[in-house]
Amino acid sequence: MSQGRQLTFNIFRYDPQEPNDKPKMVRYQLTETPGMTVFIALNKLREEQDTSLQFDFVCRAGICGSCAMVINGFPTLACRTLTAKYPKGEITLMPLPGFELIGDLSVNTGKFMRELAERLKLWLHPKSNDISVHRLEDPMDPDEAARLYELERCVECGVCVSACATKQMRETFVGAVGMMKIARFEMDSRDARTAEDFYHVIGNQDGVFGCMTLLGCQDNCPKDLPHMQQIAYLRRKMAMTLIR
Repeated sequence: MSQGRQLTFNIFRYDPQEPNDKPKMVRYQLTETPGMTVFIALNKLREEQDTSLQFDFVCRAGICGSCAMVINGFPTLACRTLTAKYPKGEITLMPLPGFELIGDLSVNTGKFMRELAERLKLWLHPKSNDISVHRLEDPMDPDEAARLYELERCVECGVCVSACATKQMRETFVGAVGMMKIARFEMDSRDARTAEDFYHVIGNQDGVFGCMTLLGCQDNCPKDLPHMQQIAYLRRKMAMTLIR
């Protein structure tokens, strides 16, 4: 069997828990194998060369969103990125900007997503207060269910947040992930909130009217979600509340 090519990884290293540590880039060499992803390469590096290397993963199948990082300048999922994509064999890895750094390539997206959910109240506000376990579930039109399912495919990887220029300039901006989730509940016929209610949450420069429409969220989303379509939808909804 022929030997695979040599890959060079330039990886950001910094542990904020270590008082004397400073941010730096460290180079690693690794032999490429058929079908190798950046995720597989990182595991081999940690197992064979540097056990202190920090990065996140859970599912290894592009479902959990944990392994999101900046690869050669673009935020994406390491488990869905083939090393063969880079013909020169040189790969630079950085942590996602816009999130609290845990260490090296690991960032705290969970903290951000929880704070976002609490801030925007991202849960169903049912029209009925009947909580009886014997009550039948409200029926839903299949077309509505399909639209909601499309928006539920978000894996909260944080890629759209890191790819958003507005978010990097304005920390309080809710980002595409926040507006995607708001759109999901605004479209849900079971939710008691009105367009006016949602306007008070995202009808400002931190919400739909702050988006500069640079398409960073849509261009980089690993699940190909319709971010701009939903932001435009919410803009129309919010604008109509001003006309009434």
